[in-house]
Amino acid sequence: MRVVSYNIHKGIGGRDRLYRFERIIEVIEHLQPDLVCLQEVDHNVRRSRFDHQPNILAERLNAAASFYQHTVQLKMGGYGNLIVSGWPLRVKHQVSLRMKTKKPRGAQLVVVETPQGPLHLVNWHLGLAESERRWQVNHLLGHNLFRESQDLPTLIIGDFNDWRNQLKHTAFAAHGFEQITHPPSRFRSFPAYLPLGSLDKAFFRGALTVHRAFIAHSATSRRASDHLPLVVDFELNDSSSNGDGGTQ
Repeated sequence: MRVVSYNIHKGIGGRDRLYRFERIIEVIEHLQPDLVCLQEVDHNVRRSRFDHQPNILAERLNAAASFYQHTVQLKMGGYGNLIVSGWPLRVKHQVSLRMKTKKPRGAQLVVVETPQGPLHLVNWHLGLAESERRWQVNHLLGHNLFRESQDLPTLIIGDFNDWRNQLKHTAFAAHGFEQITHPPSRFRSFPAYLPLGSLDKAFFRGALTVHRAFIAHSATSRRASDHLPLVVDFELNDSSSNGDGGTQ
């Protein structure tokens, strides 16, 4: 099974600053994911030609299910997170991760009915300040909506904005999560045209084995957004909870 996490920057190129949503679709389609976790997805905004990007993506990717979280309200329209799934979503929750005086942030929590069993999947976009990110992780991992599915194999993925890779050693370690995107030097995803920062990350816990994880470099992905996509190939099984989460 394959999941792709991608901050699509509203479909605006990171270097040419042009809105070309077809480039985003091309990048995702080429990767052939079963699950797509997106951040900065526009809805009814002038800069993106008032496109309803969640609907466009669900249709073009032949989704069995999709789930949109509108986190940032603009004068007209706004943007947020989106999960597009090739399988049904049994549970769908939204959790606000907003701190006072900070930009609105959010997390999506779903249980995906995969062919190998249920998967607890979290898609989010964390804040810019280190103290804000620490609060957001602790808030989500302690939230009752997260705890109701915590016994399932769990994958947390998205734009962490964690330049210094600090979150691995705090709340995630305390809650028994392993980092998939390690070492950070192999997962540089921002800025797309000359990636220096490992901002797009993934962590897992439970009966899940990671077979491969990588940042998807291509001529189109370097133009389509200001981030590169993160790809994780994995499976669910009974023995993987003791695995090392290795990547290649």
